Amino acid sequence: MAFFKAAAAALLASSAQGVAQQAALKNTMNPIMKVVTLLQDMQHKVIAEGEAEKDLYEKFMCYCTTGTGDLSASITAAETKMPEVTAEITVSEEKLEQSKADLAQAQTDRAAAEEAMKEATGIREKEAAAFA
Repeated sequence: MAFFKAAAAALLASSAQGVAQQAALKNTMNPIMKVVTLLQDMQHKVIAEGEAEKDLYEKFMCYCTTGTGDLSASITAAETKMPEVTAEITVSEEKLEQSKADLAQAQTDRAAAEEAMKEATGIREKEAAAFA
């Protein structure tokens, strides 16, 4: 495996020059050389894909090791905050009930005030008619 990596590194280093030479050689190569060249190209691609997969695997493993701690911390924080939020909800519901009761009382008072205004207007009209 080390041999392949060393060979791949050497091939990658010389690949800039080798690309132009390979293009010229492909036209004049025999079938066996073409197969060897194809295999070498495949080897380069496999090595590059392996490195990319290794990086992805390392990132995933890092997430697995640190993600568990982060999730545990957020769960603990949510559990400690839950009673506080429940208390806030209870207070808000009580305020809502009080506001509904105040609204009903205000509507009743408004209806009574409108009725009183109608009576006062009726009395004023009678007095105005009697005065006129």
